[in-house]
Amino acid sequence: MDKLITNLNQSWTLLSEKIFAWLDSIVLSLPNLVLVILAVLLGKRIIKMANQLTAKIAERQTPNIGVRNLIKNVTSVILHLGLIVVLLTILGLEGTVTTVLASAGVAGLALGLALQDPLMNLFSGIIMSVKHVFEVGDFIETNGFTGKVQDISLKSTVVRMLTGEEVNIPNKLVLQAPVKNFTTSGLRRIDLTCGISYGDDLERVKEIATQAIRPLATDQVIRPVEFIYTNFGDSSINFQLRFWSNPADAWEFLDTKSNAIIALKKAFDQNEISIPFPIRTLDFGIKGGLSLKESLAKN
Repeated sequence: MDKLITNLNQSWTLLSEKIFAWLDSIVLSLPNLVLVILAVLLGKRIIKMANQLTAKIAERQTPNIGVRNLIKNVTSVILHLGLIVVLLTILGLEGTVTTVLASAGVAGLALGLALQDPLMNLFSGIIMSVKHVFEVGDFIETNGFTGKVQDISLKSTVVRMLTGEEVNIPNKLVLQAPVKNFTTSGLRRIDLTCGISYGDDLERVKEIATQAIRPLATDQVIRPVEFIYTNFGDSSINFQLRFWSNPADAWEFLDTKSNAIIALKKAFDQNEISIPFPIRTLDFGIKGGLSLKESLAKN
């Protein structure tokens, strides 16, 4: 019985020492706990203000809602991670902070290697949205595809081609390749190549062709119709006719070009200006061959 009482007393003594040690640790940690609470309250306030500021800046920089949300979420995650590091440091857990950061670095490296292409497309989409390379509705040419931009997401750009197909082009390829934007300036130049016979008056042809195309051209004062003779061909004197138009879309551009060809051909017909066909001379009297009469007689 005495032995049992002695054991109980020893157990109680150990438990009491442990409890008092915990109490001492809590009392000594009270300043740090107060700092932690203040840091949490202040950190939450700072994160909220930073998120609002980031949202306003992102809204001014890009109209893409997905990009704005991504920027806001990434900023919020970074700030929360920073707050956690500060709290652990206040509590004296520097070793834990080092371990967490090292683990995060290794995990981030592995994740980055595994998701290299998706991440490249993601950041390319962000850069394209911020720089306003083109917008939905623009008519562009890139990576061998020509068409109207249907959608710009964080991973790809959707282009509807003139033949109706939709092409999803990864943003990484779009950002790395040259992009022709036919919508930015609004104006497009139309080039027509044609030829006339050697017997026509060149100055008269130039005047007639220019007058025929002038009604289809835009802004005659700044950009007049240009007529240039280019070379002497095998059966014609060739020229190039250039003028500017302001088409609403690609189909209107093609329609204007078609109307220009019709107007030019009609003007030439009315003024008896010929567009010669290629001429071929057949020689039946060459050595070892037959004359034309002999060839016809044989057939």
